[in-house]
Amino acid sequence: MIFKLKNNFIQCDAAESWQLLTQDPATPTFEGMIYFHNYLTFFIVVIGTFVFWILYRIINLFNEKVNPISHIFTHSSVLEIIWTVIPALILLIIAVPSFSLLYSLDEVINPIITLKVIGHQWYWTYEYSDFVTMDKGQVIEYDSYMLPINEVLKYRGALRLLESDRRVVLPINTHIRVLVTAADVLHSWAVPSFGIKIDACPGRLSQTGIYIKREGTYYGQCSEICGINHGFMPIVVRAVPVDRFTSWIAKELDTKST
Repeated sequence: MIFKLKNNFIQCDAAESWQLLTQDPATPTFEGMIYFHNYLTFFIVVIGTFVFWILYRIINLFNEKVNPISHIFTHSSVLEIIWTVIPALILLIIAVPSFSLLYSLDEVINPIITLKVIGHQWYWTYEYSDFVTMDKGQVIEYDSYMLPINEVLKYRGALRLLESDRRVVLPINTHIRVLVTAADVLHSWAVPSFGIKIDACPGRLSQTGIYIKREGTYYGQCSEICGINHGFMPIVVRAVPVDRFTSWIAKELDTKST
């Protein structure tokens, strides 16, 4: 069943028609990606303007009608040093924030909760390994399938091909470790608002970290061409306050115990 809350479909982070820019960031890492994108855009605009100005000057000055016999060819060692050193400095300026962003993407800071994601053809399995029932040693684990079209029509505001029958429930303002793998072929667990796109490889355990800053419902999809039903593996994450998350965990543990 879908994790039920009041106003179930408000604060949804999903792609919109004719969208050009990214979705609103919900994690510090995605905020860093957007900052780095804007940072790079400045250099791209400056370099592009300069290059097109140079091209215009070359086409204008080296026109046969303007200069039938050109006398402005020169050899300048200083100029060669300048056009070698300046691009190297620009690359260095770009590299420093790039390396820090890459480091932050791989860093997992004292995770409180571990979520294990397993990709199948063509659905997801989620496991909360930190919460084990004491009597039978069972963990909270469930499969998440795409919600059929006839079921989508029952929920006002549900998104076609993006809604799942069981959502992932995670707490906000909490360091979360996500372990991703696959049981059959390559998959990719991707949630744009989190800035996450991590491959699920059979026989390999990939790791990433999430710190969700705001409550809401976040949509994603499998981003690896994994077979005929590749486009029908939606990901829905419901981010809730910690007290709501603990209540949900307690309810799931009671269900497992009975």
